[in-house]
Amino acid sequence: MTDAAPLPEKLQSIVSLFKSAPKPLRLQALLEYSKKLPPLPEKYVEHPEFLQPVPECASPFFLVTEQAEGGGVNLYFKVPEEAPTVRGYAGILHEALNGESPETILNIPDQFYMDMGLTELITPMRLRGMGAILMRLKNEVREGAAGA
Repeated sequence: MTDAAPLPEKLQSIVSLFKSAPKPLRLQALLEYSKKLPPLPEKYVEHPEFLQPVPECASPFFLVTEQAEGGGVNLYFKVPEEAPTVRGYAGILHEALNGESPETILNIPDQFYMDMGLTELITPMRLRGMGAILMRLKNEVREGAAGA
């Protein structure tokens, strides 16, 4: 196995779409993904103690993972509407990785989002937050797989 695992098909197509889009359309696409992020299931709204914070993120960001039937991982994110770029990133992660196997998620390159052409649209602090979100997500998946 190589060091840089290929991206899962859905994530690769999203990265390619962003990379090939003109700069103004990239921001628009990110905002579209922010609208696609599904709401938290009621059980997590009522019990936020199950959500894991991502303190490195400038915006309040929480996530939780669940083992899905068939061995995949369900992803849930709580991101305020007032943080549309971070919410868009969560929408991309959800769209591309929800239901994928733990191995697939753990093999995502840590800096994959740098290939999306977002560096000229998003502050370095927000980009670091994106990296932190992916690291927390991987830790959650790792712990969930170990506990399964």
